Amino acid sequence: MTTLINGRQLADSMQEQMRLEVEKLGKQNAFPALVVFLVGDDPASKTYIKNKEIAAQKIGIHTKLEHYPSDISEEKLLIEIKKYNDDPHYHGILVQLPLPEHIDEEKVLLNIDPKKDVDGFHPINMGKLLSGKAEAIPCTPYGIMKMFESYEIELSGKNAIVIGRSNIVGKPMAQLLLAKNATVTMAHSYTKNLAALAKQADIIVSAVGIGNFVTKEFVRKGAVVIDVGMNRDENGKLIGDVKFDEVEPIASYITPVPKGVGPMTITMLMQQTIQACKRQELS
Repeated sequence: MTTLINGRQLADSMQEQMRLEVEKLGKQNAFPALVVFLVGDDPASKTYIKNKEIAAQKIGIHTKLEHYPSDISEEKLLIEIKKYNDDPHYHGILVQLPLPEHIDEEKVLLNIDPKKDVDGFHPINMGKLLSGKAEAIPCTPYGIMKMFESYEIELSGKNAIVIGRSNIVGKPMAQLLLAKNATVTMAHSYTKNLAALAKQADIIVSAVGIGNFVTKEFVRKGAVVIDVGMNRDENGKLIGDVKFDEVEPIASYITPVPKGVGPMTITMLMQQTIQACKRQELS
């Protein structure tokens, strides 16, 4: 019998706990606040930001949106970010990616104060994750670890494969699994015999960004399958990396798309904003 990992339900439960925590912080005169930078009018980015604002409102985290035209200069954007680095009322800074081509994403991320980097992408925070002393962790892998914890999925000694090697999901995901004593294989679009390799794994995390990429040929009976993909099929329907109907009967646990990993990503962003507030206001 396959268990569906319900990310929406887990996110709602965690967000309710966060709401109570934010109430307590208010009594200590600490009020978590997040500023989100959006450059241009990418529809997907606007949707993500709207979902973040809804979650923040529910929890009681103050959010401010700084929306700039797509032709803003890199220099001007960096000046705007510095304002919030220096503003003690804001504990978290998030720059919605992707940015227009004329702006260097790496330079922008470097200019966010690591203490306020609630997305966990600053090289200092990535380095802390690598050394096992993480403060801010990229939110999608962090959310997946919470799913494993909530569903009591054992990781120690297990063979895990991460398909996709981005800085946002793949690389930090591998580090988090290693920290829990899993044996991790990093795979990607150049990996030879990928299906045969994946079929040896107890845990598959797919973040390759190709719809229906992971078929039943990739999955052995009883494997745990985490689908990070957000793709559209030819009819515009939202689908994951995993061919769900084929894989679901084989897996022991599987995340659906939607209502799987997505809600957890936003939830962990809120969690890290609260943590950043506590570090900046109470320590």
